Amino acid sequence: MFGYVTPYKMELKIKDYEKFKAYYCGLCRSIKYNIGNVPRISLNYDMTFLALLLDSLGTGEQTYVKKRCILHPLQEKIFLKDNDSLKYAAFCNIYLSYFKLLDDTVDDHSLKSKIFSICLKTYFSKTDENYKKVFIHIKENLSNLYELEKKTNNKSIDMISHPFAHLTGFILSSFKYEKFKEELYFLGYNLGKWIYIIDALDDLHDDMSKGKFNVLNKCFNVENLSYERFSKKIEGRIDFILGTCAAQCMNTFEKLPIKKNKELLHNILQYGLLDKMDKVFKRGVYKDEKSI
Repeated sequence: MFGYVTPYKMELKIKDYEKFKAYYCGLCRSIKYNIGNVPRISLNYDMTFLALLLDSLGTGEQTYVKKRCILHPLQEKIFLKDNDSLKYAAFCNIYLSYFKLLDDTVDDHSLKSKIFSICLKTYFSKTDENYKKVFIHIKENLSNLYELEKKTNNKSIDMISHPFAHLTGFILSSFKYEKFKEELYFLGYNLGKWIYIIDALDDLHDDMSKGKFNVLNKCFNVENLSYERFSKKIEGRIDFILGTCAAQCMNTFEKLPIKKNKELLHNILQYGLLDKMDKVFKRGVYKDEKSI
């Protein structure tokens, strides 16, 4: 995951914004206490959403604590006390970050990514036995994804995006809610496909200018158009695909028996995803921005 799943602040109540920050800070502290200090650098918003969604399906009480942290030593921050959902998201966070760093090392020949991936791997010894299947599944699906991306004859965006979508579905549905496993998988699958495609759209200019793989360029640029012409040509098509994925996420979410944080989760899936689309497409208030 790449940090695209966030609330839309303009439509968010202050109390819900504070809750989201509390989950974010709580996940950061969960990484610290369950894994180590250094892996906290890999913290991202998508894993905050994972912890938030899974925790909101449970009936346990939420305990909030106010403390200072190393990044904000002069100001106390509210964070959610560690629980099973935060711990699960913490390990998923470092697994996904590790494989993303390996990918960056190969694609960009990044020494920084290589060093950090080696550092992150040293913390895997602390992996909970219950989460090892998640690590194996992430590894297998990302390997399948990279193989599909290398095949020059593959022009299907559904086929190429499937491993990442399936992986996200697996992560959401492999916690402890067997009763909602199907709904969580379907929500995760569509969210994973949405993330994979919007990330490709976000990176399209950079990838085309550097001659790097991009699923949109590979599947749709049959005329070998320039970025300016190609991006305009596919905007409607990609907007439809992303909008469909976002709608499926929202429809599936409505079927889940959410016990708490429903307004916050609704904001993320109803408005947050669409806001990110506007930002990447440079629409509305983002139209005159110089960069995505």
